[in-house]
Amino acid sequence: MTSSSRPRWYSHGLNRLAYYRLAAACAAGVPRRGRLVLARAAGRAIGNRLVTERRQVRANLARVLPGASAAALDRAVSETFANFAACFADLLTINRGDPARLRDYVAETEGEEDLDAACAPGRGVILLTAHLGNWELGGRLLAPRLDRTTHVVLSPEADAALEGYLRRDEPRLRFVTRRRPTSTLGLLAALRRNEAVAMQGDRPTGERGDTHVDFFGAPAAFPIGPFVLARAAGAPVVPAFCAMTPEGRYRISMEPPIWVKSGEEGAALATAVGALERVIRRHPTQWFNFFDVWSASRATG
Repeated sequence: MTSSSRPRWYSHGLNRLAYYRLAAACAAGVPRRGRLVLARAAGRAIGNRLVTERRQVRANLARVLPGASAAALDRAVSETFANFAACFADLLTINRGDPARLRDYVAETEGEEDLDAACAPGRGVILLTAHLGNWELGGRLLAPRLDRTTHVVLSPEADAALEGYLRRDEPRLRFVTRRRPTSTLGLLAALRRNEAVAMQGDRPTGERGDTHVDFFGAPAAFPIGPFVLARAAGAPVVPAFCAMTPEGRYRISMEPPIWVKSGEEGAALATAVGALERVIRRHPTQWFNFFDVWSASRATG
């Protein structure tokens, strides 16, 4: 595929700077506890009107929760929209707030020893996350822990003005918008300087490098690029996730580092997909992909 025909996994008319500013202004005037309650209620109400998205989320959850009754799946779909709205409310407020206070919202961090093991050789590190929970907050929280510049790789927004609003660089945090394959060269250089790269790995790019891996019992396409980059840099890949707890705080979890040998990029990808499965099973209603993941993978394959 050419860059202009790469899949756009989800976009909506509300993904515009004006709407984000309005939502942020409304959210900022409400204490966080009440803000999350209102956001969840709004998410459920809006989700009831998004018929196509509800159907696609249900199809995904049917694979993640085999054997669930129709009523249980309906509840899980509604909870997915509620959780998305809660995390979105935090994206517009605490994510953009004082970096020194972000740790106040963390209930638990799991796998710090795995991150330390990955960083010890001094070859840089790739944090591989997914569209689960508040993934952007996870990057902000781990950047000080890494004690090195962290490059957060994101796809372009349909509204270019929205990028500047959401992606404000900080002293040790840089946002990189991936618009062309050559952007990988800058990431390779960063890893060789012993810096960190944070990427999402649960959506295929539509390029030839996408690889099909068994995912909840059926093949789905995932990008092989992060593992090609890791092999070229000699850097490990650490699956890392940031999910909201029932109390409204966040749980950061990291898996053991994946070291990628030449010719074994596909095996490394399969290991990371296994980690993704585990965290989705743990938080099925915080996996925010509003399209049929398996049908989409067949379209790109």
